[in-house]
Amino acid sequence: MDGFVAQNLCNGSREVRIQAATQLGNLNPKQRHKLAERGVIAPLISMLQSQDYEAIEAALFALLSLAFGNERNKIRIVKLGVIPVLLELLQSQNESLTELVIAAFLVISSCGANKLAIAASGAISVLVKILGGEYDDTDSISMQAKLDAVATLHNLSSCHQIIPSMVSSGIVFTLLQLIHSYEKSSELVDKAMALLEDIIASSENALAQTSGAGDAIRAFVETIEEGTPQCKEHAVGILLLICQSCRDKYRGLILREGVIPGLLQLSVDGTWRAKEKAKQLLLLLRDCTSYRSRAKQSKRELVEQIMQEIDAEGEKVMGTKALRLVEDMIAKLST
Repeated sequence: MDGFVAQNLCNGSREVRIQAATQLGNLNPKQRHKLAERGVIAPLISMLQSQDYEAIEAALFALLSLAFGNERNKIRIVKLGVIPVLLELLQSQNESLTELVIAAFLVISSCGANKLAIAASGAISVLVKILGGEYDDTDSISMQAKLDAVATLHNLSSCHQIIPSMVSSGIVFTLLQLIHSYEKSSELVDKAMALLEDIIASSENALAQTSGAGDAIRAFVETIEEGTPQCKEHAVGILLLICQSCRDKYRGLILREGVIPGLLQLSVDGTWRAKEKAKQLLLLLRDCTSYRSRAKQSKRELVEQIMQEIDAEGEKVMGTKALRLVEDMIAKLST
């Protein structure tokens, strides 16, 4: 069966090649591996360069099947020149093709050996423009395509050599735009927030761009209040990075957005990492000057004491008891 598919892909007519590409997706992983060894990747990439929508779609599905779960095939596909062909297809203004092409980028970008080649191709700027609404007919792009685009960029961000290129592409402002535009509890904001935290943790330029963006701090505070548990974790992580970068500059800005109630609640019922980040940020936001009067020292000790109570309660604090603990901390901090 696999030999028949390989022969038809290499030598068949248009209809035969489309049928063979479709059949490839129904083969088991071992058979697909044998097909890649027999050289079917090159004719599939050639099908992508036709102006035939049906052939392009069949070839994309076939390449995704070959690449899925097979690192060697991901490398082969990139080495045989698929990246510029995929970028050309993104200009087709066809929603279903765009979704498939971005899915292909997501799959091949998961392989470490491909990341620098993808970055060098200019794909980062294209994906950022798509997310930012600056690309042709972007309004027709599906939510799944946007999620896959963010996930692709997240894959690439794990290669620290690529981070400067990502920052220069305008990714920070695009991610902030997504965070502002969608519900804080949405999957897209969750993924955008995770990517933004990773980027600013690795780039001072990205951190400065985020800190200086209008209403960014407010958006992170809103996310701490309204986001999913994971999204809250990333939001508090970003605020902590901002505050750590220049406490004197950002402490007041963060406090003015009303972050304290959300941080206190997060320190009680957030994820483990969110609790730790929330407590670190609360300590940074406390009022302490170089002139540590006895009253201010006592206040600092009070904050730390209440945090110890939160730690001691751990999983036992629930419902009204957790809320009372938070309210008690707010009241004592306000005095």
